[in-house]
Amino acid sequence: MAYIDLLSPIHKSTKRDYIQRVTDPEFPKAKAADLAKKFDYDYWDGDRRIGYGGYKYDGRWRKVADELARQYQLKSGDKVLDVGCGKGFLLYDLTQSVPGLEVGGIDISQYGLEHSKEEVRPFLQLANANQLPFKDHSFDLIISINTLHNLHCYDLDSALREIERVGKKNKYIVVESYRNENEKANLLYWQLTCESFCAPQEWDWWFKHCNYKGDHSFIYFE
Repeated sequence: MAYIDLLSPIHKSTKRDYIQRVTDPEFPKAKAADLAKKFDYDYWDGDRRIGYGGYKYDGRWRKVADELARQYQLKSGDKVLDVGCGKGFLLYDLTQSVPGLEVGGIDISQYGLEHSKEEVRPFLQLANANQLPFKDHSFDLIISINTLHNLHCYDLDSALREIERVGKKNKYIVVESYRNENEKANLLYWQLTCESFCAPQEWDWWFKHCNYKGDHSFIYFE
């Protein structure tokens, strides 16, 4: 299991006002979180204070796709699953990085799937990470980017075990974390959908506890 950071350039390119997130008079934190956790229009394409603020394809994931292809030596005919695929933008970019790649994605957001990238939409389905609708060892690479921290501990346990079950050797997970009290406060202020708040040592415990053998990295709110 290796630590491989492919997300920092994208994550750090966004400027965040952490205090404004919790003091906004129209969308106070609890109200914004309630709306965001529906994972419907408001979360994806509504007001920025509730989620993405309009999540449109802009090619931002292509560099990540290229790095994933290089890191895991993906080739035509390989099968990749994205657990928490959202609108499928990363999966689409993977198909552009590696022509002939077979992709699949699952997400709990019906809205996200219905508004996904048209080219990969046929390969996406509504499902929960805690019960993946695939046979054992079905995929050459499984990715899950900024998803698993949205699960309660009982579902997190199941999801990690499911990823291990349906994957072969290669898996890559990215979750939010914190290394100090400042980063913890920023994470608590900014997040809208998290249920599992873990320091790196706690995430490492979860990986070992669930027998997860893949790679990972953490997103920090510095």
